[in-house]
Order: sequence, then C-alpha cells, then structure tokens
Amino acid sequence: MAVTDGTIVWIGQDTVGRALHPDAEVVQLDGAFVAPAFVDAHVHATSAGLQLTGLDLTGCASLAECLAAVRATDEPLVWGHGWDETTWPEGRPPTRAELDEAAGGARVYLSRIDVHSALASTALVDAAPGVRGADGWSEDGPLSRAAHHHVRAVAKNAIPAERRRAAQRAFLAHAASRGVAAVHECAGPDISSTEDLADLLAMTDGPRVVGYWGAFEPIDLPVTGLAGDLFVDGALGSRTAALHQPYDDRPDTSGALYHDADAIAAHLVRCTGAQLQAGFHVIGDAAMTAVVRGFELAAEQVGAPALAARRHRLEHVEMITADQAEALGAFGVVASVQPLFDAEWGGPEGMYAQRLGVERGTALNPFAQLASAGMLLALGSDTPVTPVDPWAAVRAAVHHRTPGAGLSPRAAFTAHTRGGWRAAGVDDGVTGTLQPGAPATYAVWDAADLVVAGSDSRVQRWSLDPRSGVPGLPPLEPGSPLPTCLRTVLDGRVIYDAGRIGQA
Repeated sequence: MAVTDGTIVWIGQDTVGRALHPDAEVVQLDGAFVAPAFVDAHVHATSAGLQLTGLDLTGCASLAECLAAVRATDEPLVWGHGWDETTWPEGRPPTRAELDEAAGGARVYLSRIDVHSALASTALVDAAPGVRGADGWSEDGPLSRAAHHHVRAVAKNAIPAERRRAAQRAFLAHAASRGVAAVHECAGPDISSTEDLADLLAMTDGPRVVGYWGAFEPIDLPVTGLAGDLFVDGALGSRTAALHQPYDDRPDTSGALYHDADAIAAHLVRCTGAQLQAGFHVIGDAAMTAVVRGFELAAEQVGAPALAARRHRLEHVEMITADQAEALGAFGVVASVQPLFDAEWGGPEGMYAQRLGVERGTALNPFAQLASAGMLLALGSDTPVTPVDPWAAVRAAVHHRTPGAGLSPRAAFTAHTRGGWRAAGVDDGVTGTLQPGAPATYAVWDAADLVVAGSDSRVQRWSLDPRSGVPGLPPLEPGSPLPTCLRTVLDGRVIYDAGRIGQA
C-alpha cells in the first residue's frame, strides 16, 4: 500500500509497488497486518478519561471492595464509575451512611455502570440544593432521573478544567492505542457541558472527534447534530428505561419516559429543516414506540425522503420489534449500537433477564434484524459503560448470546469501521476502506500469537481484499486472543505507535 499526502494511491503486489514508488519510505511490518481503523460511534470522553485517570470501580467484586476503593482515595472530590450491584454477593449498592463512613467527609459521586444512576455522599448532596425531593431522589440509595442529573452537574462543575482536559487527552490516547481513529462524542447538558465539548473538539493530536449535542436547542459549536444522548428514557440496569410492562424484579415501576412522540417529531422536523442530524437515546419498548410514532408524525410534515436524507440516528435500540425496525429502515435511520452490552448483560442468566424476565431479556439488541430492515449499523462502546475494545465488540456482535441475533464477521467489522463514518455523514464510498483514493486511515495489528481456528496457519497468511478493504478477520471464537494494536494512522498521520514496527 502506497500513501501520498494522507491518501492511499496504490495497493497491490510488493514488487510492483516498489517499482512504482522507488523513493518511498518503506515500513516493514514483519508479519503484522493492516486493516481500516475503527470508529467508536458512541463515547463520553471526559467520563471515560476520569475513569482511566481516577477511580475505576468496574473491577470491584463486592460492596465491600467498592467501599474500600473509596476509602483509599485521598481527594476532596471523588469521581468514580462502574459499580454493578447485580454481580456482587451482597446484591445491593452501599447505603449513603456506608458511603459517608468510607468517604470521611469528602464529596463523592459514583456512577453506576450504565451511568443512569449514582451514589452520592451527604457532603455532595448538601452541595446540591434542591436535589432532595427531586424526581428519582432516594434518602439512602442511588439517585436516578432528575435527582441524578442534578447531583452529577454539581460534581462535574467541581472538577478543575485542567483535570478535565487531562482526562480527555488520556481517553483519546487510549482510544488511539486500540486502533480507533475517530470517536463520536455524545455530549449534552445532562452529561457534560458546552465548555467540555469545546475543549474536546479543539484537540487534534489523537482520533478525530465527531461532536453531538443531545438537546433540543442548538449550540454555537461545530457539532454534527443535535443527537446522541438526547434521552427519551433511561437504562435497564437502573430501571429507568421506559417499558410497556413493569420490570420483572420491580413490578412497581415501568421506568421513565422523558419525551413523547410529539416532542420527538418536532425535533426531527426542526433538524431536518436545518439540515442537521437529529437523534435520540432509546432503550425500552415504550420509548421505542414513542420514537417510531415521532418519525411517522415528522414524515407527515416533511416527507419520508427528507427524513431519510438527513440520516437521523438512534442510540442503543435495545428493545424493538421487526415492524418497528422496518419502519425506521424506511426512514433511513442509523442504529448506533453497543455489542458489548449483550456480552456483559445478555443471555438467560444476565442482568437483562433479571430485570425483564428471560423471555423479554433475551430478545434485546437484535442486530441481524436491524440490518435486514435496512438500518445502517454503527458499532460503539458507550464508554465508560463498556470499554473501548473494538475487536471484542466485533466478536460480541458475531457471537450474540441470543441465537440468530448476531452479525456475520464481515458485517460486524464493516459496522465498526465504515459504518461509523457513514453514520456521521461521511459517505463518499471510500472512507473506512483501504483502496486508492481513500484516506490513509488504518491500524496495524500484531498477529504473532494468533492462529486461524482449526489449523496451524499463522494469521500473517490472511489476505486483504483491496476492493472492499475488509481483511480476513482474526479468530473470533469466545475466549480466543485478539490482535494487539501496533500503530494507528489517521489521514496518513500516526496518532499511536507502540514502537514495535521497523523500517527498511
């Protein structure tokens, strides 16, 4: 592969390439393989960076370990993320009294793994006037809904600007080290701030940042759309996703619907008229019903072709019927989905089944159904909810816990590369592939420890189809080792280098 000024100009046999480009700098890969770089279609850079640089609770195996981690943190503001009581032997999160004892008077904010509820110490609650009695308030347990958004805002506003920027830089460097060349930042007033998004968009050393703002009102920043986490509902783990029938493990609640079909339609009409991408966070089946009806109402005003031309997007799309998928496919809707959700919480024994019962809980994230309905799939992590681990996400999309719901390896890889670019409006036919005329955006992967399943052949013998840019994929069987990123390149510029690639 030959690259000139950030663009691929030739792909073919090595001897021909050297003859055509005799003065080229030659990069010796020594058996490593090249593939189009990944795009993570749903991230929260600052929160993910704060997890990388601060208190990461995803490894806590019990309530006691969670409290011990807080106790060991010597900060006036403790920002932590990742607890999941469904995996703990105690089966519950800490009480506020237990958190206060561990915090020793510090302000503590600990988001649940889905970031739709959080634990807050009394010191933080006292710094958030009005949170007591707000929707989602709990006297002794996690805060959700409006109460969570309120206390989160107080906590995030207390983070010094330089600490926030350092977290962003750490996240972007981490993403690049995973072979990711572009990320879709799903910002919004309940998640970050305009200052936070402006700082992130100004960073140019790492992956390209595609900005989204999850709100009805526009902002004075170069965002791709008023989309992303514009919440129609919440999350299943926090029991705030909006359902038609109550939660199986909490029959007293059916979640929370934040916007109805009329509000959804009005946003779609405004964004379509302004030639902006609109979009929503939608998880529960009641929320999906409202979204589909919103698209139908919007189509009555602006027409289906106008809606399809803007390629509006939905985040998560976990509970959806075949008829709803067909309707959204006809409207040209992007499904921004997270395969590691199914890997973490799917199956008859997982969190989804705990919350919804086995019948409902094993029908989530039907990727094959979405693709067959004509919806464009773009894969992402929703980090810090799940880690930035693209090959693991591809594997999870292929080996869905519900038979028949997964994708082929080729479709999953394409959805995590070219699909991410197309979801953000870059649909020139070449971006996200390796072929002449395409941007030189790729990753180099170490395959030394991998073998093709069922043979002794080394992965170095995989072939690359230059017409599609889709490589022969590594072994994707559950438990098999995955490639290690050696270098990530964006438009010909190296944004990550492990220092292990030689030159001839």
